[in-house]
Amino acid sequence: MKQNVAQKLIQQHLISGEMKPGNEIGLKIDQTLTQDATGTMVMLELEAMGIDRVKTEASAQYVDHNLIQEDFRNADDHLFLRSAARKFGIYYSRPGNGVSHPVHMQQLAKPGKTLLGSDSHTCANGCMGMLAIGAGGIDVAMAMAGEPYHIKMPKVMGVKLTGSLPDWVSAKDVILEMLRRHDVKGGVNKIIEYYGPGLKNLSAMDRHVIANMGAELGATATVFPSDKEIKHFLKQQGREDDWIELTADRGAQYDEEEHIDLSTLEPLIAKPSSPGNVIPVKEIEGETIYQSYIGSSANPGYRDFAIAGEIVKGKEIAAGISFDINPTSRQLLEQLVDNGHIANLLSAGARMHQAGCNGCIGMGQAPATGRNSLRTTPRNFPGRSGTKEDSVFLCSPETAAASALTGEITDPRTLEMKYPKIQEPKKFKTEGMLEAPPSEQASDIELEKGPNITTIPDFEQIEDNFDLPILLKMSDNISTDEILAGGSRVLPFRSNIQKISTFAFEIIDENYYEKAMKKRDSGGHMLLASSNYGQGSSREHAALAPRYLGLKVVLVKDFARIHLQNLINFGILPLTFVDDSDFDHLSQDDILEFRNVHQSIRDGRTLEIQVKGSNRKIEAQHDLTQRHIDIILAGGIINWIKQKQS
Repeated sequence: MKQNVAQKLIQQHLISGEMKPGNEIGLKIDQTLTQDATGTMVMLELEAMGIDRVKTEASAQYVDHNLIQEDFRNADDHLFLRSAARKFGIYYSRPGNGVSHPVHMQQLAKPGKTLLGSDSHTCANGCMGMLAIGAGGIDVAMAMAGEPYHIKMPKVMGVKLTGSLPDWVSAKDVILEMLRRHDVKGGVNKIIEYYGPGLKNLSAMDRHVIANMGAELGATATVFPSDKEIKHFLKQQGREDDWIELTADRGAQYDEEEHIDLSTLEPLIAKPSSPGNVIPVKEIEGETIYQSYIGSSANPGYRDFAIAGEIVKGKEIAAGISFDINPTSRQLLEQLVDNGHIANLLSAGARMHQAGCNGCIGMGQAPATGRNSLRTTPRNFPGRSGTKEDSVFLCSPETAAASALTGEITDPRTLEMKYPKIQEPKKFKTEGMLEAPPSEQASDIELEKGPNITTIPDFEQIEDNFDLPILLKMSDNISTDEILAGGSRVLPFRSNIQKISTFAFEIIDENYYEKAMKKRDSGGHMLLASSNYGQGSSREHAALAPRYLGLKVVLVKDFARIHLQNLINFGILPLTFVDDSDFDHLSQDDILEFRNVHQSIRDGRTLEIQVKGSNRKIEAQHDLTQRHIDIILAGGIINWIKQKQS
């Protein structure tokens, strides 16, 4: 049978299940990626499982999110993560090395391999001919322990690329075009595979830009072939021997088809506050801005910064503009310094920040109140920037640089200059980026735990009969940033569940914590939401913190993939409406009566739920596998593992 690249990767790693869309499959995981906002929990989970050394071919721990050391918490966590990396046999990337996704691509990514990461943008490494998937931390911990990763077999959407990009249009505009066509749910339960003659005009790092924001489409993964462009990239990194060719068979079929003629694209921009709110830049030219921000895992390449440096070379940015440069790796920063691009940016008035995630996740660089911020970041969810009522636009480096010069949103094609051509270095500096793990098991190494690192709470099994008040009723596209914010106030407590839970849902309802705590000891609570609940980041704290506060059931029209799995992993029952119109007939503070839950979810897909104090009943359904049901009824995956071991 002729296969596309995604099917080849899945078949080569298939441990269980049938490759039929919707069926649960188990995959062997070759590599894992963890970052510090999620990695502390992963390391505590490995410790709780009694793991001596990871079973993967390569696992890496990156410190890229929590770099601000305003007190001891982040610094202590960095020491803890390094000690855990040495103990469990994991590569370690220290603070300042850069964002996990491009650094992993530079140092460890290999065509033909699987990568599971506790960050939703792990899919970026699909640019290398890998099957790269974002997941919750405990799923990654299981993979590091040698367990398969279970997922429902996605459909494969083939996107044929033809032509070449015009001047002033770049890879960011390609993925914004996909978001303009398909919005933030268009990739749910799909792998998006790019192919066609247009690929020869996209570098490996261009492909990274496109693959990275596949997460914003809701896709399980994005896949590119491993071709001559990938071989060239690996040669730049001194890793040419890691290259293998991996392309779709001639005549391979896709479940869905899409076509983009690159030559027809124009500069695009996503308006606040969704990556899917995409229009041409020319339609909103002239709106004043406060900030123009270049960097993040969504535009991490050498040319993304070099092109901006060439655009502003010999010029000065507009008065009152904060022009923020966020380098994505130390390797990249050194090369940009050597070739004069950083000097061009600084001379024009840019502000230089350390290599890391920084403002992308609200860790500094927050925009002013009521002012527009242009960013090359992947997300513009409400409040993600660190400013509560922010106005963030997503765009290409070309648009960001042009707008910095004018002080207003500017179509870069209107600049009176020739489009710069960027020549990448033949070789990048690769030394000293990762600290390799000890060659042998190092069980004698002690984990360095500061006072802010606590143990994971124990959770009880879900009861058979219970009544739950609806504590929040929410709209479409609620993101994990709204469920549990990032930023310098919150993320330092990522290894302290009791403390981080105080920030849960504060963007939606600042009184949620107090209300949840009042209900916790009297049976807990539930939440109601519309479509695409839990989009965005993979942070399992968005499930774990509400669970600590007594959350038992989430009832929605449909879920985002990673958050759904995180709810299951921590024993929260995820249900969807049989009839979506029932959403309109339920109110916040209604109490729902759940009866005979254990037998109901074991025997079928549907539960009948009584609205207390009325004659109304609603039907809810689940889409749980037998393994999921066992996890839910055990009270979460940690309890389930303990039961299996005993």
